[in-house]
Amino acid sequence: MNKNIILIIVMLFAFGSINLMANDNSIDSDFANQLMEISKAKDIRTDTIHVDGNCNMCKNRIENAALIRGVKKAEWHKHHDHLVVIYDANKVTSLEIEKAVAEVGHDTPNYKADDKVYDALPKCCLYREEGARTH
Repeated sequence: MNKNIILIIVMLFAFGSINLMANDNSIDSDFANQLMEISKAKDIRTDTIHVDGNCNMCKNRIENAALIRGVKKAEWHKHHDHLVVIYDANKVTSLEIEKAVAEVGHDTPNYKADDKVYDALPKCCLYREEGARTH
């Protein structure tokens, strides 16, 4: 019985403290400031990057290469040769994403794929060849 009474007193004290904190405007403004700092910590951006390619094999390769640290989503559209990326600009830049894509054999505006890497792509993926477009 005594334990129950003590527990009730502790609970009433805790609820009273919570009420006081909820009515304290400085607590609310501190919380709002913390939320603002958290939102500033992430700089989520969406960019469209031209990436050369031909087929669904290219699509898989490009999207997988683009998914480096900081990239939330990458989707390549073969009919327009563009890669849409959603990324945290505090962790990665669009140039780093372009470089990662070029390293697997696909040219971007700022990086040309190494010829050896490009030449090793499957024949259907050789987008530099005249008439190679499959779409």
